[in-house]
Amino acid sequence: MAPPLADPAEAARQALALLRAAATPAGFVASVQPTANYQRVWARDGVITGLAALLSEDQELIQTFRATLVTVFDHQHPTGFFPSNVDPATGRASYGGNCGRVDNVSWAVIGLLQFAGLTGDQTFADQRLSQVERACAVLDAWEFNGRHLVYVPQSGDWADEYVQHGYVLYDQLLRVWALELAGRHFGRAEWLDKAAAIRAVLVRNYWPDPTADPATLYSPALAHQLRAAPRGHWLMGFNPARVYRQFDLAANALALLLELGDARQRAALVDTLRQRLATTPGLLPAFDPAIGPQDPLMAELADNYAYEFRNHPGEFHNGGSWPVWNGWLAAALAQHGAAALAADLRQRLAVANRPNLLDAATWGFYENLHGQTQQPIGVPYCTWSAAGQLLAGAYAEGRYLIR
Repeated sequence: MAPPLADPAEAARQALALLRAAATPAGFVASVQPTANYQRVWARDGVITGLAALLSEDQELIQTFRATLVTVFDHQHPTGFFPSNVDPATGRASYGGNCGRVDNVSWAVIGLLQFAGLTGDQTFADQRLSQVERACAVLDAWEFNGRHLVYVPQSGDWADEYVQHGYVLYDQLLRVWALELAGRHFGRAEWLDKAAAIRAVLVRNYWPDPTADPATLYSPALAHQLRAAPRGHWLMGFNPARVYRQFDLAANALALLLELGDARQRAALVDTLRQRLATTPGLLPAFDPAIGPQDPLMAELADNYAYEFRNHPGEFHNGGSWPVWNGWLAAALAQHGAAALAADLRQRLAVANRPNLLDAATWGFYENLHGQTQQPIGVPYCTWSAAGQLLAGAYAEGRYLIR
């Protein structure tokens, strides 16, 4: 049994307190810790934090989410993509380092329409229809071949110092969610049709099926690349050179949340998750297995960092455990009806979010933890780590986002 200070109910109270501390007139900042650029309004972090705020039903936090969305949408690039972050002190927007972030486009649209749907403020979204149209258009352009999958450059989403590039499942799923929300809200049948087309491509290509006709695959190369692909979960992604073998926690959590595939596939995924949780003492790693020194992918990983190398095996993106994605998984499991697994993971989140290397009297809510030792690493007081705790709790209590 976890100690009292790791109780999920207390964890939720502490998470809400952190969100209140991180609330600014421009929206939620990524962390209250004065580290580098974490005291900026980030599109992805801000939306995820805001979604947790929506489900908390705390009106002041919901208004901070509204301010977050205003900041993000006010800095949309004319082409259609959204900023990586905005500095509230200067109003300056950053659109990424070596490349921009594909997932920010979908997260911004998802946040806007969740806010409108759950608060009833339809006008807030309606006034931004042209911006949503530009967002959908830029995602269409990033398909390159018009075959329903966005091509994500390396460093092009949340795991910006990792190896993945190409047709990354996580980014495709966010696009599906954004299109479905936008299609229903604005009455745009073409967006719903597009989402349905993407879903069909995902089911055919990201869940290996040796009995299916190989001619229906996205690329002829997949016919041989998929032969050694892992089974029992959705694939992380593929590109012309490879199918990625790592288990992608965020992608599989979103796939379950959005009910990708059929009942048989969802049941197999839950069974895989049950096995992984049974053999993992703490939170699940974001990507597993970690890339080791002898892995050919280490050459791509080794120099992909901005300030210092953080992707040693078991750390950061390379096998580190992130409370935010474990929170999304707990939410998806609760929605799916796997209440015991969801409750277990919610308890693990409370244990993981409690330690604080700076001040033992307060909760740490670190950005990530070491995948094997579960020791906190990264930046403390991260709002989206608190959001993961709140999302897990809200779904356990039957408060859901709009699918």
